[in-house]
Amino acid sequence: MKEKKALKSPLVSFIITSYVIFLVLFMIIGISMVLGASESMTSMLQIISAWSSTFAFVFLFKKIYPGVRLRDFVKGQFAERISFSVLGTAVIIQIIIIAVTIFLLSIDTQNLSLSFTSVGLLIIAFLDNLVRGPLGEELGWRGYALNELQKKYSPLKSALIVGVLWGFWHTPLWFASGYTGLDLIKYIVLFMIGIISFSIIVTLFYNLNKNLMVPIIIHQLFNFSLVLIQGDLLDILVYVMLSYFVVSMILIVINPKEVLYKKGTYTAFDFHK
Repeated sequence: MKEKKALKSPLVSFIITSYVIFLVLFMIIGISMVLGASESMTSMLQIISAWSSTFAFVFLFKKIYPGVRLRDFVKGQFAERISFSVLGTAVIIQIIIIAVTIFLLSIDTQNLSLSFTSVGLLIIAFLDNLVRGPLGEELGWRGYALNELQKKYSPLKSALIVGVLWGFWHTPLWFASGYTGLDLIKYIVLFMIGIISFSIIVTLFYNLNKNLMVPIIIHQLFNFSLVLIQGDLLDILVYVMLSYFVVSMILIVINPKEVLYKKGTYTAFDFHK
């Protein structure tokens, strides 16, 4: 069988393909809603759209890594043993952020409450968030894009690039948020501050423990913190996103094990051989 030729600009191709697939699927969701599709159908389409970056990566894989099996690549992402000290530290930081958010919102909001009234609903929502984001996004954005960028740039610069690209990949969601005018601008600004800050945090912990499960779990807690609390999303975003920003700045200054500035060090999955 003839081996497929490698792409000249694989990362650019991945980004463009991810954007296009997500936009097309988002338009399909909009059309299905106009045509009166059932809630379950719409929900399924939303979940599928969240996997756009994975679809893009799988579609381009043989041209990105000619001669490499996709199964081997995916297996390599989870090969390193999980460091519970690394993962535990990241989780504790996020739990603190959630606790601080709840505390600060409780001061401003008298009727503050959780979005879920039972453990069962909480578990269902947790699993729903898992398949709508982390499971579908991390293979492409961190497993591939971040690792590729770190071959050329420092982890910090790579994190900023991925954060911006990943953030703008969500653009269609901004205009489906229901916000307009100044509220929409506030929503976008807070969203980008939070997602870029998150990208720095997840890059640091991922580089400390090169197992894709680390960013998946951190990403899950990031997403879930936004739906855990019942209230105005903009108010929640102010506390959550700015908390992630503060944490990212602290980590940049502390820079554990000098992780964020060692160019070309954290690229464990090099199949270009």
